Amino acid sequence: MWTPTALPIRVANASYVIRHGQGYSRFEHSSHGIHSDLLQFVSPDDPIKISSLTLTNVSKRTRHLTVAAYVEWVLGASRSVTASHIVTELDPITGALFAYNPWDVEFGQRIAFVDLLGQQTSWTGNRAEFIGRNGSLDAPAGLLGVRSLRNRVGAGLDPCAALQTIIKLAPNETTDCVFLLGQGKDRDHARELVQRYRATEVAATFAKVTESWDKILTKVQVKTPDRELDILLNRWLLYQTLSCRLWARAGFYQVGGAFGFRDQLQDGMALAVARPDLTRAHLLRAAARQFAEGDVQHWWHPPSGRGVRTHFSDDRIWLPYTVAHYVKVSGDTNVLEEKVAFLEGLELAPEQDDVYFQPTQSLQHVSLFEHCARALDISLKTGVHGLPLIGSGDWNDGMNRVGYQGKGESVWLAWFLITTLTEFATVADARGDKQRAMNWREHAAQLKIAVEAEAWDGAWYRRAYFDDGSPLGSATNAECRIDSIAQSWGVISGAADSERAQRAMNSMREYLVRYGDDLILLFTPPFDKAEQRDPGYIKSYPRGVRENGGQYTHAAIWSVIAYALLGEGDQAAELLHILNPIKRTATRTGVYAYKVEPYVLAADIYSEHPHARRGGWTWYTGAAGWFYRAGVESILGLHVQGDQLVFNPCIP
Repeated sequence: MWTPTALPIRVANASYVIRHGQGYSRFEHSSHGIHSDLLQFVSPDDPIKISSLTLTNVSKRTRHLTVAAYVEWVLGASRSVTASHIVTELDPITGALFAYNPWDVEFGQRIAFVDLLGQQTSWTGNRAEFIGRNGSLDAPAGLLGVRSLRNRVGAGLDPCAALQTIIKLAPNETTDCVFLLGQGKDRDHARELVQRYRATEVAATFAKVTESWDKILTKVQVKTPDRELDILLNRWLLYQTLSCRLWARAGFYQVGGAFGFRDQLQDGMALAVARPDLTRAHLLRAAARQFAEGDVQHWWHPPSGRGVRTHFSDDRIWLPYTVAHYVKVSGDTNVLEEKVAFLEGLELAPEQDDVYFQPTQSLQHVSLFEHCARALDISLKTGVHGLPLIGSGDWNDGMNRVGYQGKGESVWLAWFLITTLTEFATVADARGDKQRAMNWREHAAQLKIAVEAEAWDGAWYRRAYFDDGSPLGSATNAECRIDSIAQSWGVISGAADSERAQRAMNSMREYLVRYGDDLILLFTPPFDKAEQRDPGYIKSYPRGVRENGGQYTHAAIWSVIAYALLGEGDQAAELLHILNPIKRTATRTGVYAYKVEPYVLAADIYSEHPHARRGGWTWYTGAAGWFYRAGVESILGLHVQGDQLVFNPCIP
């Protein structure tokens, strides 16, 4: 007994060749006189995953093989919760095995299915039968005996789907087994999908997959002396951004499926050239998650729209920031006039951190421009230092108690708000809204004065102020003495004093770039005790893990952009080199230290012994889109602005 993949059954001393591409994965393996080639991909048009197994008999005798396909149904958020509600059945028309969870409020009508193109000879919907009592997938009881599966389906089982078929292979003969896994909107749709894909050549569907990705990913191609950089910029970064962040909104480490208000807006900026239609559509989708008061849902789940309303201060500002970017790149000013409804729902009390509920749609529809304007207008409140209020957090979610009493202030948010107010004032001018443009520019000027007067710490900019007025990100702090994003965004905003900006980035290089481990830290030292003042849940992470003093790649890329804006091409390229996961796994030592995929970005890399250099959360990270922009726009200098192509490189 063996599998074409390295797990669940690993054949000792046998090789497994695994290839991942855009939209597919391929597994090759030879053992027991059989060569197997498993190709897996998802149709670009329908909710169906296709697994095509090609078997070749490389022995000198005729072989009789039993091929089994197996899945465990979840059909909800957690198998432990949904298992008792899942019902399996054999479709009398197609012979495919169906499964559904009628207790699921939002998806109870949907029908999941598996099929071996009608070639299944036995099946079961009972996990206990296939795996066996106290059994495991590396020795399933259903395949160890001489009897076939019992064709048992229904309710009240430990739900799974196991299909068997028997094939005969002469010496040197090749055959294909195709396994379909999908979901229809209802039984009729599920049957239609099964019947259509039984009649469709696998090669034809796979060709559509590769063609669809090539059309997107070849829109911009670069060739530099750094081949590893080319591989990321030309294929993998936009693939990661689109497939994982915008479409799936899930990864191995996070399978929630929710939209984060700030998250996909940032991802869309990286797609503004390759897929402007998707960027545009998401701007309108995000605007529709704004309340009439101007604040927004921090995240929400489609299709119901249930989500969380918070006091986070930066979420709403990303809408005008990304709208301004999209308009500049595409020249599409018509999007500003699109009418979008507000949400209505429970308002947060000042002492509430958040509330989770399903809002209703307001009858009030206003233009996308007005949505952006309201987001800015409610973000102009400042604290005692003249800086924006941090609320229950800014970009760093983990600092959720810095300003939970309503008085804390964010230095990073000042830089970000200056940037957005300035950019969107230009949009307002073009529409003839001179009064708003003037108000926003005046507030930006006031913030610039305040941040230089109150946030400069002597060698870098502070990160924030707690509710009690004490600084965070200061040389006086025992923990989080210097934070990278308060330095990089001083440059990105263009608002920091030029001498101070240079000195701040020099301090960042001195304290936050760890060349021995090839790390760019978010801040240092990590929170450990935080006995005097509680910054928030960030301190619950171990030292050097995720936002707590590790490399948070999203922020690290902002430092690359900042160095490029300063004209330091050598430094920018060197840091981009450090951040390239292909470089990180170029040696055996690097592979063992990093431990995660080399072809996509990791959200974080640990910085403290004994886990230093170990990759953390991969795939689901906004760092992919920002790395793409840093490479293409900041270093190579390619900027699309309407019908113009502008080059302004900052290369080594």
